[in-house]
Amino acid sequence: MRELTHEFATDAASAVATVTADPDACYVAGGSNLVDHLKLGIATPSRLVDVGRLPLDTITDLPGGGLRVGATVRNSDLAAHPVVRERYAAVSRALLAGASGQIRNQATTAGNLLQRTRCVYFQDATTPCNKREPGSGCSALEGYGRYNAVLGQSSACVATHPSDLAVALAAVDAVVVVLGADGERRVPLGELHRLPDDEPERDTTLAHGELVTAVELPPQPDGIRSTYVKTRDRASYAFALVSVAAALRTEQGRVTDVRIVWGGVAHRPWRADVAERALVGEPLGGEAIRAAVDAELEAARTTDETAYKLPLVRRATALALTQLSTRDEEALA
Repeated sequence: MRELTHEFATDAASAVATVTADPDACYVAGGSNLVDHLKLGIATPSRLVDVGRLPLDTITDLPGGGLRVGATVRNSDLAAHPVVRERYAAVSRALLAGASGQIRNQATTAGNLLQRTRCVYFQDATTPCNKREPGSGCSALEGYGRYNAVLGQSSACVATHPSDLAVALAAVDAVVVVLGADGERRVPLGELHRLPDDEPERDTTLAHGELVTAVELPPQPDGIRSTYVKTRDRASYAFALVSVAAALRTEQGRVTDVRIVWGGVAHRPWRADVAERALVGEPLGGEAIRAAVDAELEAARTTDETAYKLPLVRRATALALTQLSTRDEEALA
């Protein structure tokens, strides 16, 4: 491991100034992802600025019914929060579907969103990887590809984004609050992560030194419900093969509001807006869901190893929407 310094930040503004001025510095809080990368030689900072003691660990009400979640709120605390469980069920369920209990007690909200891909070649410093070392090549293109992306990939990178929480937050239209050298700005969750294109080393739209300080959950429309469905290789903790965060409202049997976000299929949480537009105004049934999902998947590119993801995402989406629809009917009975 490379020699590095570790210092505790005393306030957010000074932390931002320190990291912005030093290209070899980075933030740490829970450390559940970064420490692994330090051990593997993937991350080689010379300076760690620890923001874990800053007062960013609370969940507070926003005017109008939303919530502001501090960047260092632990995943387990966010999943168990009564308002999150009641109004943002997809968020709570996604957190509980991710990692182990021990990791959820350590991992933070911002750290979860900013974790890096689990592509086996990114994790193996002895192999070429454009995400880890730009210009070196992508071993996953011809190598082990079971977890590769099927939407939005590029010839430079086929890695998928690993966060369950990010997928759920996109479905509730969350906004990320970011502090930078020029002040504070708000980034819709759907604009935080980026597709690889020819710069796969850049996971997000954040500039070096920008610090995530909070995530805001907007109030949800009356009658809308959300859920999270995750498929994985084992029942205990594992990353998603395919996941679906969905929110739904129906009136008189027709869809009036629907949000569908897929995980495990792309370099970022994939908002299925083509499918959403196809469903609004229609009766919710198996054929309508299949047609909507297939319209979204027309852009998919698969290999022999990833072709299984298309039927999996169809079934997972149908399951999530059917569950929400059934709950609507039960609530009206």
